[in-house]
Parts: sequence; structure tokens; C-alpha cells
Amino acid sequence: MNRKLALLFCASICFAQNYEMGAAAGYGFYRNTRVIALAGTLTAGIRDRFAAGATLTEDMYEHLSGELRYLYQDGDPFVSGFGRKANIEGQSHSVTYELLFQVKDREQRLRPYVAAGGGIKYFRATGPEPAPQPFADIVTLTNSNELRWLLSVGGGLKYRVNRRVILRADFRDYINPFPHKLFVAVPGGTSRGLLHQFTPMLGVGYSF
Repeated sequence: MNRKLALLFCASICFAQNYEMGAAAGYGFYRNTRVIALAGTLTAGIRDRFAAGATLTEDMYEHLSGELRYLYQDGDPFVSGFGRKANIEGQSHSVTYELLFQVKDREQRLRPYVAAGGGIKYFRATGPEPAPQPFADIVTLTNSNELRWLLSVGGGLKYRVNRRVILRADFRDYINPFPHKLFVAVPGGTSRGLLHQFTPMLGVGYSF
């Protein structure tokens, strides 16, 4: 009898777990940082551009979900100062795993949530380096790639249209260290601060 009850309990848990696949698009706004050297101080970072991504969510418990997220952001590394600017074409790819804390029960159509997690971010320069480099006495932009750790915090809303289709609005702050291989400071130079990518997105998901 106890064995049957245990099997029924496990089956009910498995049945309660729902999965959701989705896609979303939005825009990435950066809070950039600075490069400091004896010759002066420059603003350095990534240009604001469109973003697109995909999600795979496991609705594990009544108020807790786990979500694997991929995000592409088309943003060029740049430096600016003294009335001049320079950039190199580039992009980034982020992969994170987040915990979503749902405010309302599964039965509710509208479910707000907060999210937190971490992962990795891959910066990739795809264009030619500036020639000549306008700030060679402070920092050099390089055609290089770099992998950095990443923190993700934010929240959103999910609206269940029907049994399968879910609409969602998300906001994330992706936080990562400065990619030093793309911005090579002169000896004695340094970069300060973290990059923040503020990313609002709209998306649609399919529950199964």
C-alpha cells in the first residue's frame, strides 16, 4: 500500500511539472564604464542595439520555476572622448540559468515574477579595427573575443492566452566584468566599473 501511495505521489509531481519553450525580442541599453590612463579618461563600452533570445522553462513548483535563457545582442564595442569616437563591429551571446519566483498560483492567467541567476557572456568583435587607432595613448580596440561571467536579475509578467500559448514581458539587468581583451589599455592604464545591459523584451511561449 505504501509503495502504491509513493508511486501516485511521484506521478502527481511529474504531471504537475510543465515545460515552456519561447522566443522574445527587445533592446539592450548599456550602462558603460571608463578607461583611465595618464593621457586622459575615455568612456568605453557597448553600443545600444536590438536583442533577441530563446527560453526553456520548467515550471517545477507552484511558485518556483527554472529557466534556461539564450540572448543575442547586436552591439559594437566603442570608446569616446575629447570630441571623438571609435568603434568596431561586434555582438554578444549570453547563456544564463535563472530561478523565477512566481507571485501567483498556476491557475491564474496573469502571473508576475522576479528572477535571478547567472551564466556566461561571449563578446565577439566581427569588424576591422579602427585605422588609425584614435586613442592609442589610452586604449586600443582589438578584433578579439572574450568570455566573461554574468549575473542576471529582473522580473516580468506572463499571461496565459489558452492552455498552450503564453505571452510575456520581461526586463533583465545583465551584469558582467569589463571585456579587457576587446579594449586593451596602455601599460599603467585601467578600466573601472561593471557593464550593465538593461534589456526589456516581449515574447511568446508554448507550454507542453
